[in-house]
Amino acid sequence: MLIKTRGIVFKAKKYSETSVIVDVFTEEKGLRSYIVSGVRSQRPTVSAGLLQPMTPVELVAYHREDQDLTRLKEVRPHHVFQAIPFDIRRSSVGLFMVEVGRNTVQGHEPNLDLFEFLLQHFIFLDETKQPISNLHLHFMLHLTEFLGFLPAGDFNHETPYFDMQEGSFVHEKPLHHQWLSEVASAKFYQLLMLPKEHCHEVLFEREERRSFLKNLLIFYRLHIENFPTVHSHEVLEEVLGG
Repeated sequence: MLIKTRGIVFKAKKYSETSVIVDVFTEEKGLRSYIVSGVRSQRPTVSAGLLQPMTPVELVAYHREDQDLTRLKEVRPHHVFQAIPFDIRRSSVGLFMVEVGRNTVQGHEPNLDLFEFLLQHFIFLDETKQPISNLHLHFMLHLTEFLGFLPAGDFNHETPYFDMQEGSFVHEKPLHHQWLSEVASAKFYQLLMLPKEHCHEVLFEREERRSFLKNLLIFYRLHIENFPTVHSHEVLEEVLGG
């Protein structure tokens, strides 16, 4: 049968001389893989630009529940990015976010709230006039709500440390090494409490932001089995200056 749904492109790879396989997180059917024919021909039937990572699309696809790989019939843009393609800072942040999404979002079940969360972060990245240096940090923290390990508790004078193993704010420094200092815990909590529109208000020095991101990646590895290495953060740190 044919389905119509919005989607966010996660990844595209060569399939044949003229075709590609594209992984799309769809609104209606979760994460799906599709064959798109004619993309790499002299007269492509689908623009390769529509299959770039993080691109929001509207698609018509052949669908069978018993098959992991089907074909796309039609692909159209859902939102055309105006700034991301021409701004290396925005594109680097977006590619990092889509890599994190690709490494964490799984399954064929629809998740409308998660889809909207991802879509709105990419659109916000494209449209905002505010600084974007903290957006990837905010994204990772709030994505944990959908992944099942949203940090618990509150930062205050009684619980001033964040224990990454336990996933909660605690009273005393843990005996292991996977915890955040009071200063880092305070900023961790600030990012949790602020909407994305205000995440730039949390102030970081260059090395401090770099360390914060590394700790977030450790936090993910502690709570997601076989969480793969994220490579785009190295480019991101270089572009953002930490």
